[in-house]
Amino acid sequence: MKRKCISVIAAGLCAAMLAGCQETPKDTIVKQKGSDAIKSYESADNEAGSPLRELLGAPEHYTNQASYEGGGLVIDTDAEVIIPEANGINTYAVSAKEVNQQLIDTVTNAFFEGAKFYSAVSYDQWTKEDYENHIARLKKYKSEGNLDPYDFGTDENGQPQFNIDEEIARNEERMQEAPDEVTKVEVKPSFGLEYDNGKGGEKEVDEDDFYGVAETAEGIYDYDVKYGLAPDIIFSIVKDPQKDTIDPAEFSDWLETSFLLGSEENGEAKLTEDDVKGLLDISMEDAQKIAEEKVEKLGWGLEVYNWDYAVFHHGEGGVSKDNILKAGYLFHFTRKLDGVPITYTDSYGGALEDMDSTLTPWSYERCDIIVGKDGIQKVEIFNPYEVGEMKTENVKLMDFDSIIKIYEQMMEVSNADITQYEANRTYHIRKIVLGYSRIYDPATDCDTGLLVPVWDFIGGFDATNDEYVSKNNGEYSNSSYMTINAIDGTVINRELGY
Repeated sequence: MKRKCISVIAAGLCAAMLAGCQETPKDTIVKQKGSDAIKSYESADNEAGSPLRELLGAPEHYTNQASYEGGGLVIDTDAEVIIPEANGINTYAVSAKEVNQQLIDTVTNAFFEGAKFYSAVSYDQWTKEDYENHIARLKKYKSEGNLDPYDFGTDENGQPQFNIDEEIARNEERMQEAPDEVTKVEVKPSFGLEYDNGKGGEKEVDEDDFYGVAETAEGIYDYDVKYGLAPDIIFSIVKDPQKDTIDPAEFSDWLETSFLLGSEENGEAKLTEDDVKGLLDISMEDAQKIAEEKVEKLGWGLEVYNWDYAVFHHGEGGVSKDNILKAGYLFHFTRKLDGVPITYTDSYGGALEDMDSTLTPWSYERCDIIVGKDGIQKVEIFNPYEVGEMKTENVKLMDFDSIIKIYEQMMEVSNADITQYEANRTYHIRKIVLGYSRIYDPATDCDTGLLVPVWDFIGGFDATNDEYVSKNNGEYSNSSYMTINAIDGTVINRELGY
């Protein structure tokens, strides 16, 4: 079920990173990447038993502040240096786990023991009562003078893009054809299920997707499996929101608070930790136990890497204290090989270099679980890996000072044109982390790659322009602003995955 890439990507990320930037320093330290570079990886001749921190000459903490562009760009590094407790790091072959019924059953059985499953097409169909409630809600908005309840705004001619009277009329018409109650069609989570598209004629078939609803003792969950953009596969599990307290037609979702805590917009804090804690009704330890019990059933050797808070919000205007309904704990799971974890960052990978690219991208493996007071709230599993053979044992790594030189030079280079868009930007790098990342050579195969050690520089940034002042001190962040191959010093674009 693998798909080969259909284009060749030029070796080296340097060109992608530097497009539109100022002239590269003469003594450039970004090396060519690709399969030839990987073949040159060699084992180190380390003194037996020496810990990595000692071998690399890495401190516990690193501090430096550099200013460029007349103060328009500041790199403020005040970071804990996080290194695994290991005496060496190996590289491993990795591939996309084969997508078949066994994989679907593995995830299904891990999270839905004893559940009944139904087709989402029939289960989510609105009844006459649903339409009556929505029409009443729209009329209430209108009576209150709220003619744009979903923030559609206006078009280029200044005309409203949402007409509440037309929406009421449409719903009154649909209500006439709506059923009195839902007809539930029981199914088995799998690909190839038929469904009625409601337009008459032959039934359609979901060849590489599953959209279902699971009824469990803990509640009702939407359960989707998406493989339409192979080799990427996504398992999504979401507990039904509190439909009695929100408008089902408006946007609602969970959001991790790493994007909110420690952040300000025009001098106002987006959210505080106390705001979130006031909504929690479960301990972190109990929540983690629930998440770990589910993930253990997968049998993939995933472990909790770190955790965050998450909030469930509704409405179109972003997250605020007034539109949060509940909160939970978000656990990020990754693999650990020989004591070295795959570093978790906010990046999903799998991006394209440009809109004309014919590359078939492959995103990273991810497993994120939100747990609240009434159990599992949301699960996202992306692209489970099959870890293969060791490629290079105890691979030779660059020393810490050399890595820092690359980091400081390339942070300047990759932000050289930032003052064209912002009055100033200040990066706050708070963690420097050594761990694994997956890289791949899209010119060879789009679903096989290599786990290699990398350094990630994680934090936040402040930015100012004519319209706003945005600040993020990086304390809660999982955003990596520079990723460097610890073996050869090449800069890796985490969005692309190489």
